[in-house]
Parts: sequence; C-alpha cells; structure tokens
Amino acid sequence: MSFVVEIQPEVLPKTDNSVGIDLGIKTFATFSDGTKVDAPKPLKKRIKKYQKLSKSLSHKTKGSKRYEKARIRVAKFHGKLKDTRTDFLHKLSTKIIRENQTVVLEDLNVSGMVKNRKLSRAISDLGWRQFRTFLEGKAEKYGRDFRVISRWEPTSQICSNCGFKGGKLDLQVREWECLNCGAKHDRDENAAINILVAGGQSETKKRTEPEPPKGARERGARNGRGGKRKTTAKVVAVNVSGAMRQQSVNPPRSLGSVGIPVPLGRGGCQCRRHIYGN
Repeated sequence: MSFVVEIQPEVLPKTDNSVGIDLGIKTFATFSDGTKVDAPKPLKKRIKKYQKLSKSLSHKTKGSKRYEKARIRVAKFHGKLKDTRTDFLHKLSTKIIRENQTVVLEDLNVSGMVKNRKLSRAISDLGWRQFRTFLEGKAEKYGRDFRVISRWEPTSQICSNCGFKGGKLDLQVREWECLNCGAKHDRDENAAINILVAGGQSETKKRTEPEPPKGARERGARNGRGGKRKTTAKVVAVNVSGAMRQQSVNPPRSLGSVGIPVPLGRGGCQCRRHIYGN
C-alpha cells in the first residue's frame, strides 16, 4: 500500500558563501576556493570487463537463449555504472547546495563535445549534464540561487587577480603566470574564480563582456566550446585549386555547340560526356 502526500519544500538557512565551479575531464570539478573533486569514473575503471561483455554479446546469435543471457549481463553492468555515477553526483550536488547560497556554473556544450570520438566516452562517464540538472533542481528545492554563465566567457584566459586577458592557452598548460601582475595560477582554479566573477558574486580590477568569435553567430555558434567542427577544418574545405574554382564559378556558357564538354563537378579532365546541338 502506498500514499501520495504533498509536502512543503525544505528551505535551508541562508549563508554568505558563494562558489564558482569549473568542470573538467581529468579533475571533475574545481571550486573557486581551490577545492578539487575527482569523479569515480566507473566505466574507465571497468573498461576491460565492459569490452569482454560486449565481445561476448557480439558473438551470440540474436534471438537465442545465450544471446539473451549475455544481453542481460551487459544491461546489469550498465545499471551498476549508472548507480555509481548517480550516487556520486547526488552526494556532491547536495553538499554544494547546502554549503553555498549561490552556485555559478559554466554553460558547456555537452551535446557537441560528446561528438568528439576521443572525448565522448570520458565525458559520458563523468555525467556533466546530470550534475547540472541535480544542482538546478536542488537549488530550486532548497531556495538557493543557481546561475549559468555564457560559454563564450574567457574564464581560462583572464587573470583572476588583476583582470588582464593573456590570450588562449593550450590544454596541456595547467599552470601559468600573468604577464601583467606576475600572479601564478592553477588553470582550473583560476577559471573557477572567473566563473564566480562572471556570475556577479565577486570582482576583479577589470572585467570585459564576453563576445563570440567573429562569425560564430552566423555559423550557428558551432565553433564554440564543444562545437561540431573546428575552424581549421572549414579553412581546409575551401582551400581548392584555382583551376577547380574557376570551373565551378564560370561554367561553359554555350552548351549548344557540338563537342562542348560538360564538367561533372570534380574538376580536371574527368568530363566523360558531351552535349550536342539539334
């Protein structure tokens, strides 16, 4: 027997604490106070078992009893991974919401990032989207303020001490020194502080409004963080030879003459048919 009862949402006592959170792959979350949290990464730790189960399933005949048993084993394995990940995210999000009045997170393009084959498995194993959903739901439930900043905010490029923008950093650079004030920064911690600043909960000496890269809006903002393609790929795509470009731009005007070749769209001497006049 079960009963459905409506209860009033619990409101936690107010606090003066605020936190900015920078999400990453190597370190799951870095807080603006310097705290770092590592994710359990259940799939990474059990990848060999997963590969063994998947291989066993692929060798079974679909519809057979052995196939069904192997399928159930794979489903149970995924269920355990999900439970481990969900338990971690629930506990961490609850702790963050209870200890902070305002939580600021960056708007990452997760759906675009998982399309990268090199990162898709790692990102899916972390559960960034689920973590944001938990924070947002619990903030509303317990009367906290949850904010999301623009993905175009250059949080990794700005010195959190003086506000100087030093330019884009390579992903391999984990620590750097400000050229303006000389402050030394941990990349993730500095980004977390800037996320908190962008959320309106802290200040640096100089702040500028973030702007998308030139032409990003026209391309549907697909070249941002986690975009569908890189800018370099587009440059290569349009870097065709002069002969091919001339053929595609200026096709033959008179097709009624005998023996005039019609380009097939591949350039060069690949024309194999002719148009003849009446």
